[in-house]
Amino acid sequence: MNRGWKIALAVLMAVILLLTGILLTVTHWLPRLAGFWLPADTTIALDGNPRWHHGALWLPGVHYRAGECELADVKGVALAYHQGRWQLAADAVTVDTACAANIPGSETQDAPRTLAEWQQMLPAANVTVHQLTIAPWQSWAGELRLNLDPLRQHLYYQGKNLSLNAELNGQQLTVTSLSAQAPGVPEPVSLSGTLTLPRIPDALPEAGALQGDLALDAVPDPLHFRLEWQQQNGTLAVTSKEHPEPLLTIPWDITREEIVVQKGQWSWPWATQPLSGGFTLSAKGWMQGLPATELSGRFNMLTQGRGGKGNVVLTLGPGHLDWLNSELPFRLTGESKLDTLQFFAGLPGDLRGPLLDPQIVMRPGALLRMKGRLLTSLEVDEARWPLAGVSLSSAGIDGRLQAILSVHDKDMGRFRLHLDGRASDFWPDKGQWLWRYWGDGFLAPLAAKWDVKGHGHWQDRLIELTSLSTGFDQLAYGNVTMNAPRLTLEQPVRWQRDPQTPSFTGQLSLKAKETRFSSGGYLPPSTLTLAVKGQDPEAFLYKGSLQAQKIGPVQVLGRWDGERLRGQMWWPEQPLNVFQPLVNPELKLAIQGGTLKAQVAFSAASDQGLKAGGHWLVSNGNVLLPDNEFTGVDFSLPFRLEAHRWYLGSHGPVSLRIKEINNQFSMQNVTADLQGWYPWSDGQPLQLSNVSLELLGGQLSMASLQMPQTEAATIELKHLSLSELITTMKLKQLAMSGYINGALPLWLNNSHWLVKEGWIANSGPLTVRMDKDMADAISSNNIAAGAAIDWLRYMEISRSWATIDLDNLGVMNMTAKVDGTSRFSNRNQRVSLNYSQQENMFQLWRSLRFGDNLQSWVEQNATLPSQKENRDESPQ
Repeated sequence: MNRGWKIALAVLMAVILLLTGILLTVTHWLPRLAGFWLPADTTIALDGNPRWHHGALWLPGVHYRAGECELADVKGVALAYHQGRWQLAADAVTVDTACAANIPGSETQDAPRTLAEWQQMLPAANVTVHQLTIAPWQSWAGELRLNLDPLRQHLYYQGKNLSLNAELNGQQLTVTSLSAQAPGVPEPVSLSGTLTLPRIPDALPEAGALQGDLALDAVPDPLHFRLEWQQQNGTLAVTSKEHPEPLLTIPWDITREEIVVQKGQWSWPWATQPLSGGFTLSAKGWMQGLPATELSGRFNMLTQGRGGKGNVVLTLGPGHLDWLNSELPFRLTGESKLDTLQFFAGLPGDLRGPLLDPQIVMRPGALLRMKGRLLTSLEVDEARWPLAGVSLSSAGIDGRLQAILSVHDKDMGRFRLHLDGRASDFWPDKGQWLWRYWGDGFLAPLAAKWDVKGHGHWQDRLIELTSLSTGFDQLAYGNVTMNAPRLTLEQPVRWQRDPQTPSFTGQLSLKAKETRFSSGGYLPPSTLTLAVKGQDPEAFLYKGSLQAQKIGPVQVLGRWDGERLRGQMWWPEQPLNVFQPLVNPELKLAIQGGTLKAQVAFSAASDQGLKAGGHWLVSNGNVLLPDNEFTGVDFSLPFRLEAHRWYLGSHGPVSLRIKEINNQFSMQNVTADLQGWYPWSDGQPLQLSNVSLELLGGQLSMASLQMPQTEAATIELKHLSLSELITTMKLKQLAMSGYINGALPLWLNNSHWLVKEGWIANSGPLTVRMDKDMADAISSNNIAAGAAIDWLRYMEISRSWATIDLDNLGVMNMTAKVDGTSRFSNRNQRVSLNYSQQENMFQLWRSLRFGDNLQSWVEQNATLPSQKENRDESPQ
């Protein structure tokens, strides 16, 4: 008996040792044993030996390799049997689908098992994978739980972007809920429905109905889709609550050889105009996998807008898509007519390369054209983009990039621009794009012909304009015409688009020939140099100077904010005679001395035009005219300019002060102030005030003159010396002494009068002495006049009064009365003269033959009183 126990114990120990040995060497024999059932060239490797842990057999890791590629990596595997069900759990499972291509196909031709047979082979088990990751769809990773038995299988999957709850009962698959968060979709896609699986699970479900909801950023309304099929045909429909017509309808037929979509329809009601179209699609050999599937199709889009109806057609294939090497030709042709634009396309090309990172290559003859209204008033006559040889991929654009643009604007004019360059793996702020450009046009607001040419490149985040030459035959704005201005680069313009350290720098030079003014003067050939510095072309500061031969330099400083150009200009004090070219030569005005300085601020924008304001100051000027000399000229001009209208005297009136004017009449201490608008209007008048000058020992003044004129501007004469008047006019036949006053109401916009109801009167006694030879000559020629002249050889005037009217043709009508005392033959005789005279003052001042006119007047108008009054006075 003891011997029997000893034998049993020895056998038990041998079994234990055998099992222990088997377990300790499982990493060696198990993979080899599994190799008998695994596909060729596939192996299993274990990380360490299994051990018993918490009532389950635990393995640290299992690796399944297909050749040199790891198809599956399983970590933390636990296998247990509890209450009649297997419990299989894994911490993490990673599957690389790219390795599946290394698994060879089976050479056996056994009859395929049915779905029911596969289900009968399933054990009663609960499978849990805490983290399931399938490459290349790592974003869909999550937890997988399977409840399996031969009659019913339940699947539950929960991840960050994907969740699924489904149950398979026989051939009936019920999807209770499916929710997926796709890239670019704001809300998860939800799906539910039922499917009838085929008896042999090597084909698509025999029937089913799925429905779900989808929200897209590009679509303002939530979308609802429904998929229904029976056997080999079905329909997918997408609708929106706000639009009764289906947005997408895909009727399809499926056989083992081909998937065909016929008479598919789509519509897009949210565009500026409703868009719609149809499509067909064929996938031949789809059962052999994606690389072997031959794709072909046709899509079209109907449009209606400017120019009528349009139709754009996209033809695909025949070709194929492949995860590694796709080759699908396409051609986009037709016309797209929108509300204001028309596009014309002839774009043949190929889609090549990996499906997840394809490349589009344009074939020879690829051309895209466009015309129509781009902005409110900008009309595109033609835009052309030749695209032959251009390729597009995730790496960027490669190839020759060209563009030709012809536009016109009824207000701005027209221009034509060419662009030619080459791109290499270029996206904005990535890769390289080299270009050159040239063009010409006509800028209507400035009446200028325009041309441009230059080179540049875009390297990663740096845009650099290496050369620029653009100019006009002239620039005409308002009263200024600039001849042949041309803008060039002194230093390259560089725009660094780095968000952390953005910068915009460069230096430009604008050179122009003479700048002509409507007043007749001109600015000599000038050069404006500007340096710019800022963050980008819509936010920079500029600084420079303007030099026009001896004029200047004028310092310029300002900024551009993307909509408005602002700046200031300082004109340092310099001699006034350097500005001689600005004076109209017809004025025959020579600048002899003085200084000028100025300061101007300006603002320019498309919606407001040019606004400016500033102050010009002339000090101690000296100007010479053929008949006049101005000395001691001080001129202050504060102004504003807006919409081609000047406001003179913005901070105090325009002030003119002249120490002396030397001409036939010497004038001193001339003053005048000006304030108001030019051109003037009723609501915005121009007023001349404080006009005063000293001449002939007296003063001439005018309080105010407003344009447009509503009342007369009275010119007042105070204490003018007749003796100085006669001396100035160099009259030898007549001598006068004494002073006169007067008032001349001046009209400048009256239809008839320049002076109406003016008057002149003596200020104190006046004396008149006629030259003896002149008096004798009159007496000898006319006996009656001679008798009167004898009484006028010497006369003292006690009272004189004259009224004057002057029309706008220069004709003066004067009516006068003179009372005085004449001395003749040692007797005093009272004299009263009443006369009227008509004279063209314009001709009078030209001739200045005042003496002859006076002689003629005396002959015709002098009368003596009927009674004589004798006075015994001694001759003077």
